[in-house]
Amino acid sequence: MSGTQFNIRHYAGFSFMTIVCLLILYLPLLVVLIYSFNDSQSITRWGGFSLRWYTELFTGVESAKYKQAAFNSLTIALAAGITATVLATAAAIAMVRGGRFRGKSLSFGLISIPIMVPEIVTAVATLIFFTTIGIKLGYASILIAHIVFCIPFAYLPIAARLQGIESSFEEAAQDLYASRWQAFRYVLMPMMAPGILSGFLLAFIISLDDFIITNFIKGAGVETLPTAIFGSVKQGIKPNIMALSTLMLAFSIIIVSLSYLIGKSDKTTVTH
Repeated sequence: MSGTQFNIRHYAGFSFMTIVCLLILYLPLLVVLIYSFNDSQSITRWGGFSLRWYTELFTGVESAKYKQAAFNSLTIALAAGITATVLATAAAIAMVRGGRFRGKSLSFGLISIPIMVPEIVTAVATLIFFTTIGIKLGYASILIAHIVFCIPFAYLPIAARLQGIESSFEEAAQDLYASRWQAFRYVLMPMMAPGILSGFLLAFIISLDDFIITNFIKGAGVETLPTAIFGSVKQGIKPNIMALSTLMLAFSIIIVSLSYLIGKSDKTTVTH
């Protein structure tokens, strides 16, 4: 019995529960996807296949609003992703390569807290903080908040990659008269690149899809795609919202898949 491998798939009801969970998770997304191609204005009655709602997103009455929201979302996500990745890379190097230092456990806890704290709590705390110190709510406040809560998401894959790199590579470079900066730039950084890119993509998609924190601190007249969709849904669900949601879903899947493939290829490289 001791040599028998544990396989949860052999338990009764596992397949049924798996199917139920998958349906709960993905059936609503499938419905949105299908009805985004519905020619009818009704969201419950099928009127034939059509791309009219995708066309309306770019040429319709509300197209200017969605284009501006998309611009805000992409630029904020890009800037927040890059900045958070730079800070996360510095933090990972300090935590993994910095040896033992006072407050190391506390520092790791502070980096991880934004992931564990409920997002609504973070949103309220950020709003109170910005109001207290006099930061005007708007594009800049969204960017600052996104940078802060994206850091731990970028940190995790970067730190994981760095932990898989032996310090002997840098030591060998320094033995060959490379400075610490040269050892970092020409040896460590290229080896960390997959983890850094994976961390950036994860931070980018987290920022792009965020709604709760953004909705609290965006101020008047500034919209991102999630808040623009929420504002439109409050007035009633329209087919063009389904088309926009489908495009966001497809874009998110592409980014997450890239992050996964980069992380997978990184593990394969380390194994070999």
